[in-house]
Amino acid sequence: MLRSFLIYLSKATWVQQMVTKWSFAWKAASRFVAGENINDAIRVVKELNAKGINATLDQLGEHTSTPEEAQKSTKGILEILEQININNVKANVSIKLTQIGLALDDAICERNLEEILAKAKELGNFIRIDMEDTPYTDKTINLFRMMLFKGYRDVGIVVQSYLYRTEVDTRELLDEGACFRLVKGAYKEPPELAYPKKVDVDANFDLLAKIMIDSAVKNGSREVSENGRIPPVTALGTHDEKRIFYAKKYLQESGLTKQALEIQMLYGIRRDLQDQLAKEGYPVRVYVPFGTHWYPYFVRRLAERPANIWFFVSNFLRK
Repeated sequence: MLRSFLIYLSKATWVQQMVTKWSFAWKAASRFVAGENINDAIRVVKELNAKGINATLDQLGEHTSTPEEAQKSTKGILEILEQININNVKANVSIKLTQIGLALDDAICERNLEEILAKAKELGNFIRIDMEDTPYTDKTINLFRMMLFKGYRDVGIVVQSYLYRTEVDTRELLDEGACFRLVKGAYKEPPELAYPKKVDVDANFDLLAKIMIDSAVKNGSREVSENGRIPPVTALGTHDEKRIFYAKKYLQESGLTKQALEIQMLYGIRRDLQDQLAKEGYPVRVYVPFGTHWYPYFVRRLAERPANIWFFVSNFLRK
């Protein structure tokens, strides 16, 4: 019930307008958000790179309401790619399609997405298309497939283990040469679409990790590029040590090297585990969000980890 309420708050404009005026709210959010501009984000990436950890940069924002806003977001993403190149950091870019027009018009989104992928191709970088809530699942997969058909290969997608449909989607997309980030899922979905129990979400996560590793054995899997920008086919986006342990064990049994499995984690969460995995020789990539539209992202982090709520409340009491 608490998680559902927080998901509601993450989408409530009236709450966002109130909370973002509180200075202590940004202080709490900055634990999970690198800053409000690209320079802040690049500084964080350099710190991660110094520890042997790669990054994926995310310009926060979703559900743009006009074509002009979608174009502005697209230009911001192009600038991220340029800054990664200029600063020679080990990072790629994650994007949300609703940020570049998916909720407005499919054609607008397609045009903006192709402009981003063309720039990434020019600079030798990689774009990860995040998966959003279920009203956009089919549209997201369809646009991803369209880009693969057009010849863009350094692009990946995210699949969510809490959806019933994901096993079928994963098997089909693997046959088409997709590159994945597997996550549990952070949105509130109805029980007819998503597993309501955590134990089932976890079991499906393990199954999907196994399917991806089996495919990598069968079809081959690239390793992380030397510049840290191009990931392997299989990436796990989780802080759950049991899920990571299962995947590591299965990877070892499969005969693949550690470089065939990337562990991706969120900025500000389980830094100890990030450092440990990097020292073990696994590719680790930290999701580094930045920007002024930090409120929805921050509240979803509170929904995922109840311990974060106390961090926020304690800052409120000290303000």
